[in-house]
Amino acid sequence: MPFTTARDTRVHYEVDGHGPGLVLVHGVGGDAEKVFGNVVGHFTSSRTVVRPNFSGSGQTADDGADLTVDLIADQVAAAAQAAVDGPVDLFGFSLGAVAAAVVAATRPELVRSLVLAGGWAHSTGPRDQYYFQTAAKLLAADRELFKRFSALTGFSTATLDRFGHDGLAYSLADAWPPPGIGRQLDLGGRVDIRPLLPRITAPTLVIGFAEDAMIPIDGSRQLSAAIPGSRLVEVEGQGHMDWFADPSGLIKLTTDFIDE
Repeated sequence: MPFTTARDTRVHYEVDGHGPGLVLVHGVGGDAEKVFGNVVGHFTSSRTVVRPNFSGSGQTADDGADLTVDLIADQVAAAAQAAVDGPVDLFGFSLGAVAAAVVAATRPELVRSLVLAGGWAHSTGPRDQYYFQTAAKLLAADRELFKRFSALTGFSTATLDRFGHDGLAYSLADAWPPPGIGRQLDLGGRVDIRPLLPRITAPTLVIGFAEDAMIPIDGSRQLSAAIPGSRLVEVEGQGHMDWFADPSGLIKLTTDFIDE
């Protein structure tokens, strides 16, 4: 169970496989295993796969202060540099996409290619502020209501129906969310990385989910428009977290891009 340090934090990460580095960065309420446990095996035959846990997830430990995008980006970069030599392919999901974009903008020598899935450039608009504030209030008031809200906004209608009554009831019994999610939600509502995006020089693939009610696809469109030379793929019929149930499409998009 490897650890490294970034600023005054002890960063927990997982590393598997052999070959060039591929770093996978989770989002709010996720961690290295919960988000990428069913993905990592698709890459380990040809890649060293690094899965950092930023503050609030896994066993990463810090002083409990408010999170910043710069801090979680430093944690991602520290894990990448501790686990592999040379530049890495960097994949970020949701808030992990925000962190990955900052790493690519501020440490261009570290990033060979960049994939941003379900990410966003800023959360300063009325809708996003309303969303993150509502999520935080639900988390503070009733964790089951928060879990229901997260499922309803995180998955598409079709995926929720495929889960069925039993599957949805089972999800309520899960131990999620982790204790640190409140700090991550707070950070989600304070994101604004627009000044950094034009500085990204790595080849970049932006993946947006057309049915995303958690992080609307306009966030991916804004990222792609601001990152020079980036490619945007809009996945029809998919919600923010649908790929958790079937990651094959996302794996293919990522593999095809980083192997180019």
